[in-house]
Amino acid sequence: MLTLDKIYHAAFILKNVARRTDLIAAPNLNREGNLYLKTENLQVTGSFKLRGAYYKISQLTEEEKSHGIIACSAGNHAQGVALAATENGIKSTICMPDGAPISKVEATKRLGAEICLVKGTYDDAYDYACKLRDETGATFIHPFDDELVIAGQGTIGLEILDQLADVDAVLIPIGGGGLISGVACAIKNLRPDVKVYGVQAAGAPSMFESVHVHKPIMLDTVSTFADGIAVKHPGDITFEMVNKYVDDIVTVSEDEIAAAILALIEKQKLIAEGAGAVSVAAAMFDKLDLAGKKTVCLLSGGNIDVNILNRVITRGLVMSGRNTNLMIALEDKPGQLQSVSEIISRCGGNVVNVHYDHSDTSMAITSCFIKLGLETRDAAQIQQIRDELTRAGFTLVNERA
Repeated sequence: MLTLDKIYHAAFILKNVARRTDLIAAPNLNREGNLYLKTENLQVTGSFKLRGAYYKISQLTEEEKSHGIIACSAGNHAQGVALAATENGIKSTICMPDGAPISKVEATKRLGAEICLVKGTYDDAYDYACKLRDETGATFIHPFDDELVIAGQGTIGLEILDQLADVDAVLIPIGGGGLISGVACAIKNLRPDVKVYGVQAAGAPSMFESVHVHKPIMLDTVSTFADGIAVKHPGDITFEMVNKYVDDIVTVSEDEIAAAILALIEKQKLIAEGAGAVSVAAAMFDKLDLAGKKTVCLLSGGNIDVNILNRVITRGLVMSGRNTNLMIALEDKPGQLQSVSEIISRCGGNVVNVHYDHSDTSMAITSCFIKLGLETRDAAQIQQIRDELTRAGFTLVNERA
């Protein structure tokens, strides 16, 4: 098992490489708890992954370096490996799933790595990377199931305890488990009273399910936009460490992750990718009892693809009651839209789009459906608008939050 001494050694090696990222208060993200954010999304390369990759590569022998490096990654480990390899004059090849965000692929190329896109998920990229390793003799840098990589990630735990001495709980994203293993090892060895909680996407709950059946499992599929934690099979080393050090694991939905990303943008002026925001989602949606506790949410990365950011924000607006659609059955006669608009305006809502539908064969020829897109304040305001329209005699159909 990993020792605390190794984590301290990693901190010494990384002191001029990795940023000591800020721990900032986030009082508006959870009303009952005292929340803080460990901003690894502002780390060099935009993710914590630099820590483990760089420390691992720093400990390679000259013989291992001479054969070059191969790795697999959904994007963040790739950038850490590429940077560390290039700075040490080592050739690197990174296998990435073909669905990896373009921004992560291009960033990895800019850092000097050769990219090999593999059809499928992270686990498919891992299998292909292992095949290339066997064929070429290159040194494989595992993204999470390696004690030196885990030691590098564990340096975050040392920083958290130094930055918030009276911390009560830490929430940490889980994919393969390298991050939480390292951080939990550091924290539990120094402050065993601090609670350490893991958070996974509900669409990729490999560690969550493994812990509950007491052995590492392989999921048939994973489905989440949090690509950084879309892992079918947790590590063997990390599974043992999670069992030893982690107090509990919870899951969050896609909509909850999207709402957390939106809240971080609006309330904290921070960009987090899906994997990086799951800890905040767990705090926002009360997955754990954090009342009165000083809780750190680890933002593990900020490398979100701008091509999907708009969709994520839209989903977050819907989830938080800031955006909704209403469909109303109307008699097709003058004044109807004005009456509807007056009610929405009186309630404080804002109509952003209107669409008339006369084509539905289930309605009378003299009737129509009007579909409205609204900007709203919250779920309570949406309910108020719906109630006021109903009281005014309008029929709402097929409403979608």
